[in-house]
Amino acid sequence: MADGAGEVLEIGEGVSGFAPGDHVVSTFFPGWLSGRPEVIGFGTVPGDGIDGYAREEVTAPATSFTHAPKNWSHAESATLTTAGLTAWRSLFVDDCITPASTVLVQGTGGVSIFALQFAKMAGATVIATSSSDEKLERLRDLGADHLINYRSNPEWGRTAWEITGGRGVDHIIEVGGAASLAQSMEAVRVGGHIGTIGILSGVSAKLELVPMLIKQFRLQGVLVGSRENQIDMIRALDAHTLRPVLDRAFPLEEIVAAFRYQESNQHFGKICLEF
Repeated sequence: MADGAGEVLEIGEGVSGFAPGDHVVSTFFPGWLSGRPEVIGFGTVPGDGIDGYAREEVTAPATSFTHAPKNWSHAESATLTTAGLTAWRSLFVDDCITPASTVLVQGTGGVSIFALQFAKMAGATVIATSSSDEKLERLRDLGADHLINYRSNPEWGRTAWEITGGRGVDHIIEVGGAASLAQSMEAVRVGGHIGTIGILSGVSAKLELVPMLIKQFRLQGVLVGSRENQIDMIRALDAHTLRPVLDRAFPLEEIVAAFRYQESNQHFGKICLEF
């Protein structure tokens, strides 16, 4: 439960920028305020090294929160802390996509769906992959321009390369890990960017160095982002009509059922717990 959103009840002496009644959302790294990443590990992350947000009231430093997007529900705002900010950082902080960019997203988890939405917000072309034709159609409804079923087309990297006319994909949201990295390297353009975000298929992989040398692409590890990155993301969201994709909400007392539902891989978008 690293991701929490709610209403400010009280502020401490000397706190500025927040007032009772404000809607706020948590930050993943409360001590990483801005600049380049310096935090190692999860010792300061809510829900891991410190208590998370499976509780009704929280007392924490003001830097542990930012304002939530205007007119978003608490459940919607709680999607941003991890998934939203990871996608934002990969596309706009570690890289700088434009309307001329091609972005490839893998699957239908929270990061990939946010990356699709953010890329379309920027006017980019999006290639989406999934093992489910039904989920691919839902990705089309969200704006995906090209769809690839990686189960029926295991050489999807070559297909993505051909979709771009032999230029290659500018930016890849790599969430699969060991089983998909080789295909991402096949799809990426010369000088392109692979944001390594997920390890769904394992924590280790054989890495072929020759394609990296030939294509000179960047393989960038991404672990969420800073508080400043989150503020910038929310400022952008306030200027657009984008809304997160919520799959299903559970009451807090059904947290076990929520995790079992996530494990089933039936979800499309974010799963939320509510009080």
